[in-house]
Amino acid sequence: MIGYYVHHHGRGHLRRACAIAARLGVPITGISSLARPEGWPGQWLQLERDDVSGHGRSETADGRLHWAPKHDAGLRHRMAKIAAWIDRTAPDAMVVDVSVEVALFARLHGVPVVSIALPGVRSDHAHRLGFDVSDAIIGAWPEWAMGMLRVDTADTPGAGPVAQPLAGKLFAVGAISVQANSPGRTPASIHRVVVLGGGGGGGMREPEIRAARAQTPGVEWIEVGTSADNWSPNPADWLRRASMVVSHAGQGAVADISAVGVPALVVPQERPFREQIMTAHTLSRADGLPVMVANSFARNDWAHLLERAGQLDGRNWKSWNDGYGADRAAAVIRDIAGKS
Repeated sequence: MIGYYVHHHGRGHLRRACAIAARLGVPITGISSLARPEGWPGQWLQLERDDVSGHGRSETADGRLHWAPKHDAGLRHRMAKIAAWIDRTAPDAMVVDVSVEVALFARLHGVPVVSIALPGVRSDHAHRLGFDVSDAIIGAWPEWAMGMLRVDTADTPGAGPVAQPLAGKLFAVGAISVQANSPGRTPASIHRVVVLGGGGGGGMREPEIRAARAQTPGVEWIEVGTSADNWSPNPADWLRRASMVVSHAGQGAVADISAVGVPALVVPQERPFREQIMTAHTLSRADGLPVMVANSFARNDWAHLLERAGQLDGRNWKSWNDGYGADRAAAVIRDIAGKS
């Protein structure tokens, strides 16, 4: 039995969990304050939220944790549920995407932990603690992009190697998407642009989309996930019909874009620990990837950008996402569970 904790913010964590769970081939229980997704291949333990009480008192424990507010009933109930589930099922491993507190809590119950790492500068005490107690760490990026995760004190994105403490237990498995890989779009003129929003917020705003339309007559602009009215739990069909995608730099968005193989313009959004900035920096430095990176959606050169995008080869996304990231992640998890 494997437990799989899924963080509730955004939808990228959940979609990644679904992709990996489908390839595990062993009994699995999803654990989250999110509702059970359609098609989940096992049990689901529904947790209370721990961020709705309005207190937020001493939530970091003097910088040693990320979120453990004192006297929060939601936190108390969710941890009690996890403890009861561990006692009842005696799991072989716990996958955590993402929570330092849940990783530490599971390990204190004697359960091996596989943590999903996010990009960014994560040299703070809490992240280092979570990595230290993990038996394995999975990064959803290719091996050549190891610089996406920093666990030292470097301020410059991509400066130097990943710090030594993670050597031997960090596995870069490649991008992970629930979408099946497509062959990819060959260079051609851009006639349909999909603007991809995200459940975590941020992205291209309506005034910026109107300005882009005005600058590119004859080009169809389609919004997917930019508002509650056009949000889609599965944007793959829209992405496959796109000539180009304009998106934030969230891991799930980049994974889905790379799976369908279309050129993209990516604008990183402000996130804790420079998560999207590190991703965008890595994408911008990679040779041959069909992606352009910019610092703003508000621009007056959309016609030029679409002309450049038309020269990019969507098939080159394969070096970022070869379609086997979830399989490799599942293999790491099965290995840790089998050693317990």
